[in-house]
Amino acid sequence: MLRRIKIGILAILVLYTLPVHVIAQNPILPVGTYIADPSARVWNDGKIYIYGSRDESVDYYCSYDHYVISSHDLIHWDIQKDAFHSRGDLDEVPYNDDLLWAPDCAFKDGKYYLYYCQPDMKNPEGVAISTSPNGPFKNAKALNIGKHTQIDPAVFIDDDGQAYYLWGQFSMKMAKMNPDMTSLDESSIRDNIITEDGHFFHEGAFMAKRNGMYYLVYADISRAGRPTSIGYATSKTPFGPYKYGGVIIDNDNSDPAVWNNHGSIVEFKGKWYVLYHRSSHGTVMMRRTCIEPITFNDDGSIPEVEMTSQGAGKPLDIYSDIEVERACLLHGNAQFQLWNPNNEELAKINNNDRAIFRYVDFGNGGVKTVEFKVSPGKYLGDIAINIGKPWHQRIALVNVPARKGDEKWITVTADVSATGGVHELWLTFLGEGNELFSVDKFCFKK
Repeated sequence: MLRRIKIGILAILVLYTLPVHVIAQNPILPVGTYIADPSARVWNDGKIYIYGSRDESVDYYCSYDHYVISSHDLIHWDIQKDAFHSRGDLDEVPYNDDLLWAPDCAFKDGKYYLYYCQPDMKNPEGVAISTSPNGPFKNAKALNIGKHTQIDPAVFIDDDGQAYYLWGQFSMKMAKMNPDMTSLDESSIRDNIITEDGHFFHEGAFMAKRNGMYYLVYADISRAGRPTSIGYATSKTPFGPYKYGGVIIDNDNSDPAVWNNHGSIVEFKGKWYVLYHRSSHGTVMMRRTCIEPITFNDDGSIPEVEMTSQGAGKPLDIYSDIEVERACLLHGNAQFQLWNPNNEELAKINNNDRAIFRYVDFGNGGVKTVEFKVSPGKYLGDIAINIGKPWHQRIALVNVPARKGDEKWITVTADVSATGGVHELWLTFLGEGNELFSVDKFCFKK
């Protein structure tokens, strides 16, 4: 009997540690999994890996563990849990039980090095090691970063094999790493590589190299006094001097309370992408990783790109359910909220709030009706659907009744005027009063 119990426990543990497989566009991960600060790496197996912090609460940033996200095509994603823990039964940090903030990962000589940071200002940053890109990462120890006790580590290994360690807020610090990849050459530590005044640097630095040019990518505070942008600066040498290049992407209007951004750029199968996060739930937390293709001009500069719903995939298929959390922009008070552990709704909708989807594919036309799953509120309202912009062609007006009983969800439909092609889709919510109704998903019918 004891043998059977042991076998059963082992089977459960194996199933628990196997990666979870999901298919997604933006956000790339399913509801209930909130990964921020994505650092993207492409290892020797040809897959892309994302190392980021995991939000679990609206009351504090991040959590006490790290997941590793990976993909072979940017559409199908595997989620590896239990990559690293700072407390509990799988605790690998011997000197505290603090939260785990934004990490990074580097590979050298057959080993993967996870660089983590915590709110413990005595030992804010550390490193743990694994023989697998998915972890688990073991034998954690604090890093010697001298008097510069700040956060957000990143590691860059140059073509000659020299590794550089980056970190800091408001002014970025940088040092050469020793060959062991677990300590810094303290004599090489330099401050003010980039700064808030000179480069709009807030935090979250990441380094990449392309055509002999070094790119520092970071949370950029150049707009509206908030670091909602991913900005960049360039240099011909790792330590600079760096010239500010501009904004790559701005996550403003991803949520009414959005505050920060943090991400990376990476080349994957011959194309370049920016990884970033968006806030949700009407908070600065509950952030979700997203991805967009980027390009480079002949001079090496990066044109700004917009947030989209499709991400690295194709435009959304209007004949399949479009979950409302695919909206890439929100205007007004509307915000995503969990209504069960595996589903979100667009809630707290006020009059004239809007949700925008980039982009949706109507094909050759033939759409006849649209169907919404909604939760009625106290007041009746409408959902106006426009393509292009909210003042461009209106293709449908969906009436949403006021709540009559205890029903949570109902289906409402409306006729759609004929249209075809790929478009930006705008939903405008209309009605009297606040918190009109909630929306779960919608689809179009032939």
